[in-house]
Amino acid sequence: MDTVFVLVSSLPLIFCTHFALTIANNLEFSSIQPTRLVTKLIHRDSIVSPYYRSNDTVADRTERTMKASLARLSYLYAKIERDFDINDLWLNLHPSASEPLFLVNFSMGQPPVPQLAIMDTGSSLLWIQCAPCKSCSQQIIGPMFDPSISSTYDSLSCKNIICRYAPSGECDSSSQCVYNQTYVEGLPSVGVIATEQLIFGSSDEGTNAVNNVLFGCSHRNGNYKDRRFTGVFGLGSGITSVVNQMGSKFSYCIGNIADPDYSYNQLVLSEGVNMEGYSTPLAVVDGHYQVILEGISVGETRLVIDPSAFKRTGKERRVIIDSGTAPTWLAENEYRALEREVRNLLDRFLTPFMRASFLCYKGKVGQDLVGFPAVTFHFAEGADLVVDTESMFYQATPNIFCMAVRQASVYGKDFKDFSVIGLMAQQYYNVAYDLNKHKLFFQRIDCELLDE
Repeated sequence: MDTVFVLVSSLPLIFCTHFALTIANNLEFSSIQPTRLVTKLIHRDSIVSPYYRSNDTVADRTERTMKASLARLSYLYAKIERDFDINDLWLNLHPSASEPLFLVNFSMGQPPVPQLAIMDTGSSLLWIQCAPCKSCSQQIIGPMFDPSISSTYDSLSCKNIICRYAPSGECDSSSQCVYNQTYVEGLPSVGVIATEQLIFGSSDEGTNAVNNVLFGCSHRNGNYKDRRFTGVFGLGSGITSVVNQMGSKFSYCIGNIADPDYSYNQLVLSEGVNMEGYSTPLAVVDGHYQVILEGISVGETRLVIDPSAFKRTGKERRVIIDSGTAPTWLAENEYRALEREVRNLLDRFLTPFMRASFLCYKGKVGQDLVGFPAVTFHFAEGADLVVDTESMFYQATPNIFCMAVRQASVYGKDFKDFSVIGLMAQQYYNVAYDLNKHKLFFQRIDCELLDE
């Protein structure tokens, strides 16, 4: 049986769950956490998003998405392949390096100040811009959060044990815990670790407030060119992550990425997360969530892939499941097997051609791919991620569609054995993480049907 390891960025799982109670005890958090927090995710191209461009065509949106995904791919590879020291664990993708796919909408403080932060499973700190701010972007989304005005803000003492788990956490002259979130490229986010009230909207137009949430109040963050986001909502499993503060579970459900008007994309936090559907063991290797991929099928055909494709010199093969890239990137052997089967099915009816290293055809997904078999990623213990035609292909222009899977090594031989399963493959799934039980769940569902 072929075996490959699939990873999702974060910090060591066993280490983090061991210290989850430390956060609760030191922040008095456990007594006030809600059983279930649901917030809608804002699609980048939605009319309510600051990234919305009224004149954009489908091709324009697709090109931006693929460009952003390439930046994400390069970041993930660089983060995994470098030799880590303790500070390197906090290296993440610079927020303005590419446009996000989804944004988390919430408010902070009393009185509440609206925030629109980038959803990121690859980092473990929630941070927002705070006044006063040196070299900070002039936000176009409401006022900047001012901690001196909020009645619920409280800075964290550097004597608190949690300070040592903040990115480069140390004392300032006022004995506050200060952090320095460095990035693979660009200037860092620097500020004070503090606690504050977070407010999420609910489906009945009410609100859910959570007190004493640990976050980074950024007073210097590099004056990002992209001024449309207010911070980063880190969903990694690090000690400072919102996930650990609210229990040990979170999930996201994404509909059709090509439809910016789909309004049921959502993020769920706390112990009330739906843990249903297929489950597969979850572990952490080199700071990344790890599951085991045992094979790929197209319809009833199990792809024949050389077992050596799943091994690397000195370490197991890495395949990342990521929330920040849209297409799926496969290592050379896996991609060739998949492309060969796709072409066996389509080339007799349609003419293939390469477009920016994507396999493409002239036609329309909704018309020319009727009856095309589903592609299935088989994970350990029988967990299957079934990818239908809407997730396997995308409409690049009105008359051209392409496979939403790309060979990673077209960007260099260093990517030969590198793979990332992107968000398009996770469309119409509730993907749930249980860090305590070390399980990852795939529930096939229209997000509209999930109970709040």
